[in-house]
Amino acid sequence: MAEQQQFYLLLGNLLSPDNVLRKQAEETYENIPGQSKVTFLLQALRNTAAAEEVRQMAAVLMRRMLSASFDEVFPSLTPDLQNAVKDELLLGIQMEGSSNIRKKTCDIAAELSRNLIDDDGNNQWPEILKFLFESVSSQNMALREAALHIFWNFPGIFGNQQQHYLDVIKRMLLQCMQDQENSTIRMLAARAAAAFVLANENNTPLQKHFADMLPGILQAVNDSCYQNDDSVLKSLVELADTAPKYLRPQLEPTLTLSLKLCADTGLQNMQRQLALEVIVTLSETASAMLRKHSNIVSQAIPQMLAMMVDLENDENWSNSDELEDDDFDSNAVAGESALDRIACGLGGKVVLPLIKEHIMQMLQNSDWKYRHAGLMALSAIGEGCHQQMEGILNEIVNFVLLFLQDPHPRVRYAACNAIGQMATDFAPTFQRKFHDKVISALLQTMEDQANPRVQAHAAAALINFTEDCPKSLLLPYLDNLVNHLHVIMVAKLQELIQKGTKLVLEQVVTSIASVADTAEEKFVPYYDLFMPSLKHIVENGVQKELRLLRGKTIECISLIGLAVGKDKFMQDASDVMQLLLKTQTDSSELEDDDPQISYMISAWARMCKILGKEFQQYLPVVMGPLMKTASIKPEVALLDTQDMENMSEDDGWEFVNLGDQQSFGIKTAGLEEKATACQMLVCYAKELKEGFAEYTEQVVKLMVPLLKFYFHDGVRVAAAESMPLLLECARVQGPEYVTQMWHFMCDSLIKGIGTEPDSDVLSEIMHSFAKCVELMGEGCLNKEHLEELGNIMKGKLEEHFKNQELRQAKRQDEDYDEQVEENLQDEDDSDVYILTKISDILHSMFSCYKEKVLPWFEQILPLIVNLICPHRPWADKQWGLCIFDDVIEHCSPTSFKYAEYFLRPMLQYVCDNSPEVRQAAAYGIGVMAQFGGENYRPFCTEAIPLLVGVIQMEGSKTKENINATENCISAVGKVMKCRPECVNVNEILPHWLSWLPLHEDKEEAVHTFSYLCDLIESNNPIVLGPNNSSLPRVFAIIADGLTNEAIKNEDGCSKRLANVIRQVQGSGALWTECMTSLNEAQQAAIQNLLNTA
Repeated sequence: MAEQQQFYLLLGNLLSPDNVLRKQAEETYENIPGQSKVTFLLQALRNTAAAEEVRQMAAVLMRRMLSASFDEVFPSLTPDLQNAVKDELLLGIQMEGSSNIRKKTCDIAAELSRNLIDDDGNNQWPEILKFLFESVSSQNMALREAALHIFWNFPGIFGNQQQHYLDVIKRMLLQCMQDQENSTIRMLAARAAAAFVLANENNTPLQKHFADMLPGILQAVNDSCYQNDDSVLKSLVELADTAPKYLRPQLEPTLTLSLKLCADTGLQNMQRQLALEVIVTLSETASAMLRKHSNIVSQAIPQMLAMMVDLENDENWSNSDELEDDDFDSNAVAGESALDRIACGLGGKVVLPLIKEHIMQMLQNSDWKYRHAGLMALSAIGEGCHQQMEGILNEIVNFVLLFLQDPHPRVRYAACNAIGQMATDFAPTFQRKFHDKVISALLQTMEDQANPRVQAHAAAALINFTEDCPKSLLLPYLDNLVNHLHVIMVAKLQELIQKGTKLVLEQVVTSIASVADTAEEKFVPYYDLFMPSLKHIVENGVQKELRLLRGKTIECISLIGLAVGKDKFMQDASDVMQLLLKTQTDSSELEDDDPQISYMISAWARMCKILGKEFQQYLPVVMGPLMKTASIKPEVALLDTQDMENMSEDDGWEFVNLGDQQSFGIKTAGLEEKATACQMLVCYAKELKEGFAEYTEQVVKLMVPLLKFYFHDGVRVAAAESMPLLLECARVQGPEYVTQMWHFMCDSLIKGIGTEPDSDVLSEIMHSFAKCVELMGEGCLNKEHLEELGNIMKGKLEEHFKNQELRQAKRQDEDYDEQVEENLQDEDDSDVYILTKISDILHSMFSCYKEKVLPWFEQILPLIVNLICPHRPWADKQWGLCIFDDVIEHCSPTSFKYAEYFLRPMLQYVCDNSPEVRQAAAYGIGVMAQFGGENYRPFCTEAIPLLVGVIQMEGSKTKENINATENCISAVGKVMKCRPECVNVNEILPHWLSWLPLHEDKEEAVHTFSYLCDLIESNNPIVLGPNNSSLPRVFAIIADGLTNEAIKNEDGCSKRLANVIRQVQGSGALWTECMTSLNEAQQAAIQNLLNTA
C-alpha cells in the first residue's frame, strides 16, 4: 500500500511545473521494473478516489508503455496478470464515471488490442470483440461511445476475421450514424467509418461495399461543424488525401458541402480552411476527377481570393524592422497557399481562365486589401499556370509594374512580390523580355525611404531577378545598378549606426552578392567600393540582433571574392580569413540556431574554391564546427493522435501520418544546416583532393550512415556524392587504405540502390557507385556483393517494365485527360533516368571486369533483351543498345555468343525513326569493327550501306539528327580503318571525307581525326589528291575541327595534325593556297595549333 502511495506521489511530480522535480520523477519512473509499472498504473487508473489528473497521467503512461515497449513488458507478465489487465480495462470502461478517463481507458484497450494481433492476423483478445458487439447496440450511450472510440482508434481490430464480420461492421456503423437522438454517436460513427476506409485504402471492393456510408459521413461533417467540432471534417480531409476514389460516387455533394462550409463566415477560420483543404487536397490527389467539376472549382477560387482579402490594418507595418513569420493560421496565408496548390494540381488550362477576370477586378478595386490580394494571387498561380501565363506575360508585367507606384505601401510590397516571383517562375524568359522595365522600376522602388518594408522587398525582388539573369543582359545595367546599391547601402549603414534598423541593409547586402555572382569578373571595378564597408559590418556587427545581417555580409564577401577571382581578392583574403576564423573560434559561444553558422559553412567552401590548395592550412579550424553541424541528429518521435494534440507544427515539428492513429514527428530545426554542411564536405573533397586526405576517415564514417538519413534528401545526395571523391582523396594514403575505405562504403551503397525511395537521390547513389567501381577496378566486389547487386539490377529492370504497364493502365482510366498524360510523361522521364543509371553501373562493371563479368550479366540478360524489342519505347531501345554496345566494346570476342539476341535488332535500328536509337546502333557497329573480332566481319559489311543511307538522308544534319549522323560517319571510318576487308575503301573514302569534320560528338571526332592522320601520314592518294590538290580541303577540315573545339590540345592527334601542317608550311605556294582558302578564325586556329602542339 505504501508503495502505491509513493507511486501516486511520483505521478503528481511527473506533472510538476518544477523542472528539477519533474526530471527526478522521470528518472525514478524509468527505473521501475515493467511488471511493477503495469500493476501500479492499472491500480492508479482504476482508483476512483485518486485525483483525476493523476489517473489521467497513469492512463497516458500506460498507453505509451504499450505503444513503445509492448514486446519488452507484456509478454513477460504472467498469464494471470495479462488476463487481469485485459479484464480490468474492459471493466474500467463499463464502470467508469468520468468520460475523460473512460476515453483514455478505451485508448489503452485499443493499443493493447493492436499489439495482440499475431502474425497470422488472429486477435488474441477475443473478449474485446465480444465487448464491441455488445456495447455498440447497448442502451447505455457511454458504452456505445466507448465501442466506437475503440474501433476508430484501431479499425484493424478484427484482424483476419474482418471479411467475415464486414456486413456486421457496416450495419453497426450505419445504425450509429442514423442515431437521431445522439449527435456524439453520429460524429463518432462517421469518424470510425472514415478510419475504417482509410485503414483499407488499397481494398477497392471493400471501399465500394462501404460507399453508402459516405452520405452519413458528409451529414456528420456538416452537423459537427455547427457544433464547433472539426474532428469529422479532419477525417474527410484524410479521405481526400489517402482514399480520394472512395469519394467519387459522392464527389459533387462532397465538393458542394466543402464549398458551403468554406463560404460560411459564421464558422471559425480553422473550420473554413479545413473545408477548403478538402477541395485543394482533391486537386492534388485526384486532379483529373476534380477537373470534371469545373463549376465547383470556379466557385472555390473566389472563396480563396476572399480569404486573401482578410487582412488587418497595421499602422506600424511599413516601419517594422523584424520580418515576422507568416501567420499560418490566418485566412490570407491559407487562401494564398490553397491557390498555389490548386493551380499546380489542376493546371493552368483549368485555373487561369477561371481566375483571370477576378484578379483584374480586384486590381481595380479602391480598397487596398483587394489590390494586395490580386497581386499576391498572381504570385501564387505562376508555377501552376506557367505555360498559359507565358503567352500573356507582356500584359501581366506591364500591369503589375503600374502597382509599384500604388499609393498604398502594402500594395507596392505585393507588386514587388509578384515581380520577384515571376522572375523566378519565368526565368530566363522574364529577364530577356523585361530587363529594361523591371530593373529601373525596382531601383526606383528601393528609394522609398519612408517605407523600409517596401524597400527591402524591392531589394528581394532584385535578388530573384539577378539570380537567374543571363550575364550578358545584366552588364549594360551594371554601373547604374551598383551605384544605386552603393548609395542605399551607405545610407542604411548610417541608419544602422544611428537607429539600429537593419532590415533593408540585410536585403541590400544580398542584392550586391547576387549582382556580383552574375557579373563575375566584370564586378572587379566595383570591388573597392563595397569591400571596406562589408568588412566593417562583419568586424563590428557583433550584437545578437545583428546575427542575420552579419551572416548575409559574410555570404556577400565570399560571393564577391568568388566573382572577382583570386588575383583581385588576395588583397583582402588574409583579413577576411582572420574575420572568419575569429567568428569560427567564437562559434563555441554561438547558439545552435544562430543563422551565422550556415552562412559561415558556405563561405568557407567558397573561400576554398577561391584559394584552392592554399586553403588547406585552414582545415584544422574549419573542420570541427563543420563536422559538428553535419552530425546534427534531429529530434524525432513516434506519436499517436492523443500526443499530437499537445504539439503543433509551429514549434518546428513536422508530422507524417502513418495510419493506425499514429504519426511520425520530426523537429526540422537544423536539417537544412546539416544538408549544407554535408554539401560543403563534398566541396572540400572535390577542391582539395589529396589535401583533404587526413580527414577522409572521419568524413567517410559520418557519410556512410547518412545514405539512410531519410529526413532530408539533400543529406543523402551529399553522402552519395562524397563516396568516389573520398576514395580519390585517400589515394595518397596507399592502396590498402583505399581498399579498406571502399569495403566500409560498398555494402551501404549497394543497399542504398536497393532501398532508396526517391528517384533523384537513387540516381545519385547509382552514379556514385558506378564511379567508385571504375576507380577501384576489377575485383572490388566480392561474391555476396555481386549477388546482391545482380538481384537489385534485376528488380529495378522488372520495376521499370511494371511501371510502364501501370502507366498504360492509367491511360485507360475514366479520368484520363491531357494533364494526366503530362504527369505520366514526367513519371516516364524519371523512370528512364534510372535506366540510364543502370546502364552506367553495367558500363563500369564491363569496363573493369571485361568478359569475367558475363556469367553474372546473364541473370539480367533476358531483361536487357526485352528492352530492345520492337514494341518498346525508343528510350528502352536506346539504353538496351547502349548496354550491348558495352558488351561488344569490353567483352569481345566472347560477346559474340550473345549475338543472336542483339545483332539483328542493332542492324535494323541503324535506320530507326528515333535519332537516339540510330545513334546507339551506329556506335555499336563502330565498336564491332574496333573490338569485335573475326565473327563480326560479315555484319560490318552489311552495315555500311545502312550507315551511308542514314548519313545521306534528307535532314541528316538538323539539330535533332546530327548526333546520330555523326556516329554513323564515325562508324564508317572505324570499319574502313579496322576492317578494310569488309568494305571498298576507295569507293567510300571520297564520300567519307566530304562528310567531315564532326562538330557535335567530340569523342567520335577524335576517332575520325585519328583515322584522317593515318591516311595523310600514309600519303593516301584519295585524301591528298593528284599533286596534293586536295590538301586545301583537308586544311579546311582540320581548321573547322579546331574552331569547333573538336580537337583538343591534349588529344594525341593534335600533335600529329600539327606535324602534317608543318610539312606543308615549308612548301611555299601550297601553304599559301591552303591558308588563303580559310577564314580568319580558321587561320588563327591553325596558327594556335602550331604554337601549342
